[in-house]
Amino acid sequence: MGFLMVSTAQAGSLGTPAEKPILTISGKIDTTNKDDSAQFDRPMLEALGMVTVETTTPWYNGAVKFEGVPIATLLKHVGADGQRAIFVALNDYSSEIPVEDFAKYNVILALKRNGEYMPVRDKGPLFVIYPFDNHPELKSQTFYGRSVWQVAKIIIK
Repeated sequence: MGFLMVSTAQAGSLGTPAEKPILTISGKIDTTNKDDSAQFDRPMLEALGMVTVETTTPWYNGAVKFEGVPIATLLKHVGADGQRAIFVALNDYSSEIPVEDFAKYNVILALKRNGEYMPVRDKGPLFVIYPFDNHPELKSQTFYGRSVWQVAKIIIK
């Protein structure tokens, strides 16, 4: 299955999803693999490097361990050049997030919760997660509203 892996060493090359794409990034990006967008399947996202964020959230009881890709890394990989990112969910809910949030707070696009991939019926396949417990200012409706689940698209403005 190694042939599904995408090399992250070479910027400007995304490869092609071997599985069903779960994320499409469009807008102000330099690197694409389908029309004017960048499509990713789960193995492509995981190949970018997964990190863990353990935090409490308004949606679950107690601390939860999320695993995912740092959004700053993901946006760098596609050559994003914008100030805002609009995250769009499968149900068309969307939230606009300042790009500066991603590096400032180490925000991740989570694929797993407590070691398991998240199904669509439970906020999956992708969920924007801030480390709420690390910064008191994140425990507010502003940042909870930016925590889009069932993410399908990111549009860079």
